[in-house]
Amino acid sequence: MSTTTAELDRLTQRWERFRSGRNSALAGDHGWLTLTSLHWLPASPAPLTGLPGVWSFEGTTASLTAKATDHLTLVESGEPVVGTITAELVDEQSIMWVSWNSVVVELGMRANRYMIRTRDSASPVLTNFTQVPVFDYNPNLVVTGTFERWDTPRHTVIATANPLVPGVAELVGEVSFEFNGTQYRLAAEEGGLGSLVLTFHDASNEISTSHWRKVELTRPRPDGSVVIDFNRAINYPSAFTDYGTCPAPVTANTLPVSIEAGERDPRK
Repeated sequence: MSTTTAELDRLTQRWERFRSGRNSALAGDHGWLTLTSLHWLPASPAPLTGLPGVWSFEGTTASLTAKATDHLTLVESGEPVVGTITAELVDEQSIMWVSWNSVVVELGMRANRYMIRTRDSASPVLTNFTQVPVFDYNPNLVVTGTFERWDTPRHTVIATANPLVPGVAELVGEVSFEFNGTQYRLAAEEGGLGSLVLTFHDASNEISTSHWRKVELTRPRPDGSVVIDFNRAINYPSAFTDYGTCPAPVTANTLPVSIEAGERDPRK
């Protein structure tokens, strides 16, 4: 079905509003564009390169010991950190723990190990950011598919952007769709408010797009139909930074065609 000029203008304007919101979200003071380092906490108290204080973990508890001259404060309360503070997290949990100057220190648990990531609002990746490069809006890359929910979710071991961090995807069903005369099926995760998320590889990866991307679909209609708008495909944080631990697609979520829509590789 052809798209009229008026309808194309309407769809393009709606997509441009989506892009504006996406760029604004990425430009936050301590968002994904501000990651500047990643450290694994040592078992014995020790300094970490580029950070004030002495850091460690014991069992399920992370510890930080600081002096007044370290000028560290708690993110939540703004109180100075003098002496030893502790925190306990579960796997995949993160908190913005302490800060100094323009840096916030994120404490996280990944693969049952404690990590520290620094988020610096003065990072050149953020200060030089204007917008994510994208392909022009293409109405031919909006397709209708069908979602089939499985009786129970399936947990699948996956890789992540960090080789030291294995991941697990909780898949709830499959989305089938036709593209250029060929039928494809992609496993879906549950998103917010009943939406679905497809994380996928395609033939444009590492050429014009990043290593993998994801696209969020709205809640399936009562008949199971869904709209897959590849113009809304976005990068994971690991496309912008070396310090991401983002989940890779399951092996089957690989499209043998180029999906040149949505976000391009921001490093090219």
